[in-house]
Amino acid sequence: MDLASIDLSDSKFWDLPLAERASVFDRLRSEDPYRYFELPPEITEQFPQRGFHALVRHADVADASRRPEDFCSGQGGTTAVDLPTEEMTRYFGSMISMDDPRHRRLRSIVSAGFTPKRVRSLEEAVDRIAGEIVDDLLQRGPCDFVTEVASRLPLQIICEMMGVPEDRWAMVFEQSNIILGAQDQEYRDENLDVGAQLFLAAMQLTEMMNALIVERVETPTDDLTSALVHAEFDGERLSHDEIASFFILLVVAGNETTRNAISWGLHLLTEHEDQRALWWDDFTAVAPSAVEEVVRWGSPVISMRRTATRDGVRLGEREFAEGDKVILYYWAANRDPEVFADPHLFKVLRTPNDHFGYGAPGPHFCLGAHLARREIGVMWRELHKRVPGIHATGPPDRLTSGFINGVKHLPCAW
Repeated sequence: MDLASIDLSDSKFWDLPLAERASVFDRLRSEDPYRYFELPPEITEQFPQRGFHALVRHADVADASRRPEDFCSGQGGTTAVDLPTEEMTRYFGSMISMDDPRHRRLRSIVSAGFTPKRVRSLEEAVDRIAGEIVDDLLQRGPCDFVTEVASRLPLQIICEMMGVPEDRWAMVFEQSNIILGAQDQEYRDENLDVGAQLFLAAMQLTEMMNALIVERVETPTDDLTSALVHAEFDGERLSHDEIASFFILLVVAGNETTRNAISWGLHLLTEHEDQRALWWDDFTAVAPSAVEEVVRWGSPVISMRRTATRDGVRLGEREFAEGDKVILYYWAANRDPEVFADPHLFKVLRTPNDHFGYGAPGPHFCLGAHLARREIGVMWRELHKRVPGIHATGPPDRLTSGFINGVKHLPCAW
């Protein structure tokens, strides 16, 4: 593909075979590492706005992430397309799209909710739920690995952690798919435009959380929602909207990242029997590096947006103007040959492995990275122990998205 025909703003690009996608990013990295892309006319005609520059080098992605004073998170949202309304900002304006001091305040309050006791309880829950999932898997037989295994663990952990009633879990799963599958035909409602569909999905999740918050104000329990309702930082508490927005962030970032890493893991271990053998031969010793490699190779979060805060701000070999959007392509950075030997290969013993699967260094590094690592490792520990021959029986059905490197469906057997 020649440079002139590359268009990262076109949803069709994200349906290309992964090898083609990798080849495109290789070319951009070496020939045009700050390339500018216009947004599609169907967006700009309704909401006039700038396009974006693609950051595809590991060093540039790291540098932009470490410099929030030059490349901020609080303008326009987390993707190339600006949030169009105040209501959308209310639902999706979580701490991932904030700057200090508001970001620091919110993150500090949320962090205060993760006491050592609560972290231990979460770790015990991961062990219990992973075991239950494998119990069900062995009874069910060959199935869709994504819906029956990979998606269940992080979703149930988040819902139990926040105190969401079990009869609402399916709704949470459905609405999170809609939010992250806005470009994908499987999750599109033909009677609604994308903005309306996102709005309705977020509204349902927010209304559910607001009802739960009111209950916890009156009758506190030991779940995280209660902790967030009553937690303080410098005498301040979170508003109900902030807690609901944090829940949407958890569902989107915490659920989808882990779900897709586990799913890509099955695909990779099926395609690379030699790497499966290396891991299976000494599971416990290899697990830490194997989990990191699954996350690097899968890069469940493809990208994140930042915005230049002033004219003349320099990054690498490029100077940017105030308001310029830059998209940090973690997927591309995680395949940079300047950092990773044989970057396109899957190697369970890869070390060091300075990937950005949980975001790049800086104030927005993933708050739940430790929990995500544990979920992925424990899920594969249970599968290795009880279903060691599990494998994919077909290719992954990939999500159409430039934001999440998702797997919608993946048939499995053993």
